[in-house]
Amino acid sequence: MSEILDLQFYNQISEILKAARNKVYAAANFAMVEAYWNIGKRIVEKQGGETRAEYGANLLFELSARMTADFGKGFTVVNLQNMRLFYQTFPNSYALRTELSWTHYRLLMRVESEQA
Repeated sequence: MSEILDLQFYNQISEILKAARNKVYAAANFAMVEAYWNIGKRIVEKQGGETRAEYGANLLFELSARMTADFGKGFTVVNLQNMRLFYQTFPNSYALRTELSWTHYRLLMRVESEQA
């Protein structure tokens, strides 16, 4: 590095940028977790709470096709079922944690013991 731009100064600037990027990532991640929770809620409401209704299966299939066309991959029927289960497992949105990612919640939904 040149005499004008010393390594310590550069590292301080670099850390500022890294911290900002981490905040942006965390905010975007939590926004998607909230979106998936809300999608799950709307699916449950639309299905009237039914889990195996033929209407429900068709709804998820059609919703998946439309969302995939409009928003790209990530909206398979299985993932929509996960969003539905997410809402059912964590019905209170205020309990969602900013520290947890969608991957964390998918793992937590599979824990059988409620106490765990």
